Amino acid sequence: MAQQHLDPTDPRSEHAGAVPTGDVLAGYLRAQATEFLRALRLHRETGSGANGSEGSAEAARALRRSARRISAGLHTFQPLLDSDWCEAMRPELAWVSGTLAMEHAYTARLERLLTALHRLSGSTALPGQTAGVVAASRADAPAGTRADSAGGAPARPAAGGRAAPAASVPQRAASRDAGLRNPPAAAPERGNLTVGAAKAGALLDRQLTLARTRAHSTALQALGSSRFHAVADKVAVLASEVPLTRAAGSTDLRPLAAAAQGRLTDAVTALPLVTAGSPYNAAALVHGLSPDTVPHPQDAPWHQVRLLLRLHRYAREAVSGPKGNAVVDLRLLSAGRALNRHRDASEAAAAAAQAARTPRIAPATAYALGVLHADQRHEVEAARFAFQQCWQKETVRTS
Repeated sequence: MAQQHLDPTDPRSEHAGAVPTGDVLAGYLRAQATEFLRALRLHRETGSGANGSEGSAEAARALRRSARRISAGLHTFQPLLDSDWCEAMRPELAWVSGTLAMEHAYTARLERLLTALHRLSGSTALPGQTAGVVAASRADAPAGTRADSAGGAPARPAAGGRAAPAASVPQRAASRDAGLRNPPAAAPERGNLTVGAAKAGALLDRQLTLARTRAHSTALQALGSSRFHAVADKVAVLASEVPLTRAAGSTDLRPLAAAAQGRLTDAVTALPLVTAGSPYNAAALVHGLSPDTVPHPQDAPWHQVRLLLRLHRYAREAVSGPKGNAVVDLRLLSAGRALNRHRDASEAAAAAAQAARTPRIAPATAYALGVLHADQRHEVEAARFAFQQCWQKETVRTS
């Protein structure tokens, strides 16, 4: 029998005895504000180079986590907080979280696309990397050791600086026979990797690396701006003083948390879960390859469910106390992972389609990007199917 995880917003839960009120919410928000300040101090101590150190990247992730939780608490439990303060604070926290997330998003997107190209092309090296290694090896080779344009043997300098004569025909034949018996290490990769996939990988690497670098610079500028310092000052005040209303001390948090769960349930009910059970969605492929660059219309409801699921999870944490020690709900974790996969695959497909619109690219490159786009749209459908299976199993079990 599957283990039953009761929602802390449910009166049947273990939290029903001690009614969580505004004081519990204040403790939770103070704890998250403290985490924000601790992550900010860690980020300043670790510093950030051209690409950012591992410590600064972890600090940025911690900043995003705490900013999201504070913002979610202000959204879900706004009736218990100063309304004007919440309306002014939430957009700033969303700006901090979104700005810090861009660099990681571009890095993960590039890795996802190159890995997919590697899988689709059947190469033992990632697309883009093979071409880069070959180009680098040619560029780094001394001038006297490069092969000529006709593919002949490299000319070796002789004594006195003059080039030695090329090998004779029997010598070249012997060398060719030896090469057949002991092929060079790069030959299998270059043979298995199509030219289109290699060029597509190089194009994606250039575009997304440039976007990641810009996002890193934007994040650094944001963290040093007066706008961010104003947000940090407000969070510092929140760590000691939460702007609760007078009635918050005696108001139960669970109805507001249950309302967040209800909004999630309604949004999931509106999803086309029957369509999500189909392994192939041709309409998604047609829209993604069109000249229109607007976001995919089929994805928006799923992205909204992902945000509502996150609000529901954070509401459970807030009701559970300052540390947010809610009972782990494996269904919510699995559903959240599926929706994260959906978001990542959707954005990766859009990046592949955008790269395919690059002017004057070779037909083989455009074809490889089209195949990559279709592959990522299949990943979108697989993520929707996984979410559908997870959610409907829980519905059947609890009904």
